[in-house]
Order: sequence, then structure tokens, then C-alpha cells
Amino acid sequence: MRLSVVVPCYNEEAVLGRFDAAIRAVLERLAVPYELVYVDDGSSDGTLARLRGLAQQHRGTTRYLSFSRNFGKEPAILAGLRAATGDAVIIMDADLQHPPPLVEKMLDLYQLGHDQVVARRSRDGDRRLRTALSRLYYRAVNNWVEVELADGVGDFRLLSRKAVDALLSLPEYNRFSKGLFSWIGFDTITFDYRNAAREAGETKWRLGSLVNYGIDGMLSFNCRPLRAAIYAGLGLASLAALYTLWIIGAAVAGGVTAPGYVTLVAIIVGLGGLQMVMLGLIGEYIGRIYYEAKRRPHFLVKESDSAAPVPEPAGAATAGSQTG
Repeated sequence: MRLSVVVPCYNEEAVLGRFDAAIRAVLERLAVPYELVYVDDGSSDGTLARLRGLAQQHRGTTRYLSFSRNFGKEPAILAGLRAATGDAVIIMDADLQHPPPLVEKMLDLYQLGHDQVVARRSRDGDRRLRTALSRLYYRAVNNWVEVELADGVGDFRLLSRKAVDALLSLPEYNRFSKGLFSWIGFDTITFDYRNAAREAGETKWRLGSLVNYGIDGMLSFNCRPLRAAIYAGLGLASLAALYTLWIIGAAVAGGVTAPGYVTLVAIIVGLGGLQMVMLGLIGEYIGRIYYEAKRRPHFLVKESDSAAPVPEPAGAATAGSQTG
């Protein structure tokens, strides 16, 4: 069995050396044939230079790709999966929040016949507000989406070659890996591990990024928000009809009184806001169709080691040139 470890990197110069030493020590101890596939997501620091050095120092076990700009973590994961040649592939971050020693446990569970071995982190050390909001989000989103998304489960997992090929067969441009991992199914096992702190550098997940990521998760695997908009419209129409009947009844019983200015303004503002929300939902889905119709490549590669080809699926645009 050959193992591939895919590592997306974005401005990880400060921690990259420590990560490489830690993961390499684990893999050497396990005595399993392996390759480390680093994907530089358009870093602006010295990450690419460090990757060149690692590939030169560890020829045969270290490969790298570098994007022409920052395309995001989802394209970086996709590029790594395309480049990986192992019978099993592990995806993990370079910031050491995904503990390298857990690779051994993943391989043990993989040997038992599981196609996906998923590491689920605890929320030890997270702020209480963030933990509460996260749990609330997952509870809400699982009532909407067609697949199950588990709190604490991310990209840190082992995939069999069968699972990797299934993921690569999905050509959509707007990729939400958490949902895709769940959608492909296969025999999956999950184990828990204690949350680890980032050892160097800064987190790339800001509040705005988390909100956008949450919206992507909500919209990527269902059309229920559009159906909810229809129900909301029907509900408002029913309320308007009942309100009209009430006004007519009040006028017949007590005569016409001065119209309620506050009521009128509240109704106009409320309906206007609801219409904007509905238009926003429709726009989100149309925007996704727009990007899918363009069929642009998910990323462009400006540099790679000569052994790291990243072919696009048949019929798709060429991702970009590669240099040794």
C-alpha cells in the first residue's frame, strides 16, 4: 500500500518546517511507502520557497504545486487529490492543528476496510459563543441539506482510492468538501480527538469567511430555501387576505376610522425586506449556475515539481502550465 498526504498551504512559512518534520517522523516510523503532496494556494510569504527546499531535500517523497494566485482551500484540496497517486490519501492542514500522530490510527482503521476514516475534533479551547453558534448552525443546516454535516468534522480524514476517484468524478465548480465527503458515502468511520492549538502563524478563518462558508454549506446541497420562499409568499398572501377581511368587518361594524400610519409603514418595510431576501436567494442560485456554465478551471498552476501532474477531467479546460 502507498500513502499520499495532501497538505493545502496558505502563508504557512512559520510552521511548515515543523509540520514536515513531524509528519515525516510518523510516516518513517510506520515504514509505509508515502508521498507528501503540498499545494501552495498563492501564498504571499516564503511558503513556496520552503516547498522548493523540501522537494529538493526529500526527492522521491515530497511533491508540490503552486497556484498562480490564491484560489481558496477547496481548489487546493482538489488539486492535491488529483495529484495524489496513493492507494489511500490523507488530507490535513499544515498548522499542526491536525496532529500527525493520528495518521497511525487512521491507517489502522483503513486496514479494517473503511473507505473514509474521519477525525472529529472536540471544541476544547474554543470560545463559548463560537461553540454555541457552531452547534446551532449544524442543528439548523441538517434540517435543510440532503446530506448530514457533523459538528467538528472537517477535511482531516483518510480516503481510499475508491473514495478519491468518486470525489474527482464530481465536476462542479462550487465545491463544498464537507458536503461532498458525506454525499459520496462509502464505508465511513469517525473517531474523536482533542482540539489542538495552532503552533505558529495566524488563522485564515475570519468571521466573514466563516459566514460565507456557512452559506455555501446551506445552499450547495439543496433548493429548500427557494421552496421556503414560496411558502413564505403564500403565508403572507393569506395573512394579507385575513387582514383585509378584518378591516372590512371593522369598517362595517364601527365605521371607517383614520388609517394606521405605523401599520402601513411596518407592512411596507417588512414586505420589502422579505422580497429582498427572496431575491438574494434566487441570485445566489443563479450565480452558482453562472459559474458552472463558464466551465473555468478550478485553479491555475504556475509551478510544480516535474512529478506532480494535475490533469483536468475530460472535457474541462486546461488548469495551467507546470514547470519543473
